[in-house]
Amino acid sequence: MILTRCSVLSLRTLTRLPVCSIHTTLRRLNKDFAFVFDIDGVLIRGKKPILQAKPALEILNQHKIPYILMTNGGGVLEKVKADEVTHITGIDPPISPLQVVQSHTPIKALALNYGYNRVLVIGGDGDNAREVAKDYGFQDIILPIDIVNENPAVSPHHRFTEEDFRKYAKPIDVSKPIDAILVLNDPRDMGTDIQIVQDLLNSEVGVLGTKRNIHHIRNLEEPAVPIIFSNNDYLYANDYKLPRFGQGEFRIITEKLYKVTNNLKKHQKLESFILGKPYKIQYDFAHHVLIDWHNKLIKDEHLANHEQVLPQLGTEPEDTPFKKIYMVGDNPESDIKGANDNGWESVLLRTGVYKDDDYDTMIAKPTVGVFNNVEDAVIEILESNGIKV
Repeated sequence: MILTRCSVLSLRTLTRLPVCSIHTTLRRLNKDFAFVFDIDGVLIRGKKPILQAKPALEILNQHKIPYILMTNGGGVLEKVKADEVTHITGIDPPISPLQVVQSHTPIKALALNYGYNRVLVIGGDGDNAREVAKDYGFQDIILPIDIVNENPAVSPHHRFTEEDFRKYAKPIDVSKPIDAILVLNDPRDMGTDIQIVQDLLNSEVGVLGTKRNIHHIRNLEEPAVPIIFSNNDYLYANDYKLPRFGQGEFRIITEKLYKVTNNLKKHQKLESFILGKPYKIQYDFAHHVLIDWHNKLIKDEHLANHEQVLPQLGTEPEDTPFKKIYMVGDNPESDIKGANDNGWESVLLRTGVYKDDDYDTMIAKPTVGVFNNVEDAVIEILESNGIKV
């Protein structure tokens, strides 16, 4: 169940608790800081653990210091990502789904308020993206494989197999308009996804197989249907020695093709909505999630209570128990810039995208410093806050 407003435990509430609960709660409230960790390049690399991740998280669990994970990755349910990080790092107790903010997690709140009914969902393996969108509350969900299954000529060089069609494709009515495009993760069949997305952006009110007359469009920067990119990272770290292209690559290609198709002028570009780090909307949402997790820790509900308090998308927390939030990441352009822009402390690690040779030319510098690994960073920060490790 998802609640749609955010609240913080007040001191008045504490006065109504039993004495033993008051003392326990107040002791925890004395820790007025929290951590937010990127995942890839900080806790894991691809499917391999970063060895210092487990002891770092164990230290925070031991001292009951709230933390969440915020990644520009996605394409799966938050529970799947939580289980994956738990398994790879070996951390116990396991990471809760309520501690995970993926690039598309704020779409949970978007689904409640924007009234999109029929959506095209891009990215992820198999039909994971359909499962995510359904879990978020969307009812009529289309994948590119559904469209190709109806008419393979839509993407003559598609990479889907007969087994893919049998396992993942759903019958659809292609005559019904699509309300929005949600890019939840990196495309798996780039050629197909590029073609279908461009078709819809330039369609007649979202109907597949149609093309609008650009001479009758007042604002050519506005597409026929809105497109939402869940993150803007064009590089990320996995277990290869060099960074790999991510969803930001797809956005760049999409924007360029749209510009050429619509003869946009040099200063014009496709209008889109971008989530993920380093944007304020993502950091405000993560702040709300962190407050909710903090409140569950206070009440010892973090293992049993699976109701997540979600904010209205785009709202800042009106009250927070945190004087400092430490964003620990490996990517200066997303983790560090986003933290700095939103008043958080920023911590940069050498275990991912960042290389020391890049320091002088980075878009943003960490406010706390550069560390070899996440354990070193956590220990130094805790000790600077008066907690002996």
